[in-house]
Amino acid sequence: MSLIDALNWRYATKKMNGQPVDQAKVDQIVEAARLAPTSSGLQPFRVIVVTNPELKEKITPVAFGQPQIKDASHLLIFAAWDNYTEPRIRSVFSHASVERGMPDNVSDYEIQLTGNLLAKTSHENFEHAARQAYIGFGVALTEAALLQVDATPMEGFNNAELDALLGLSERGLRSVTILALGYRDEANDWLLNLKKVRTPKNQFVIEYN
Repeated sequence: MSLIDALNWRYATKKMNGQPVDQAKVDQIVEAARLAPTSSGLQPFRVIVVTNPELKEKITPVAFGQPQIKDASHLLIFAAWDNYTEPRIRSVFSHASVERGMPDNVSDYEIQLTGNLLAKTSHENFEHAARQAYIGFGVALTEAALLQVDATPMEGFNNAELDALLGLSERGLRSVTILALGYRDEANDWLLNLKKVRTPKNQFVIEYN
């Protein structure tokens, strides 16, 4: 299946059948998110994988009762760093140096990047980190489609309540979005057989030649 075919196949599944997704496929989807590009390679987000039924029950009211939370096989919660700090940035560059077998020297680029980020407010930095999380989120969503695993992107939840439930603030994280993984309930999903509609190409693409 080509990428375009996979994107035409996928849709935001509204009703899942509760069938479990093979762990190897989930691992592949998570790995796709881990390999996604991010600004300066900082990867300022984490992916929380939830399969525990009791925890999914607790998340359901936080997500305004949406049934995909309980019906999904796995929930992937994308959570961004709440701020950039010098130790966090240093850790990323140090890890890269070790993995590449290079001297762990603080480069001019690292100094400049750290200075630029630390000069911003925590809100600005969280917003930047959240945008990086969305890159990983999009890559994971695409990988799921290629594997023909249904996925529902979800922003409809109370972020602060989810953060408190999962203890994310203690980890320096804030929830951004949820990707529910599972398989479509073909008999009961009202959206399944509706035509996929997108903005026409001649309106979507703006060209300067």
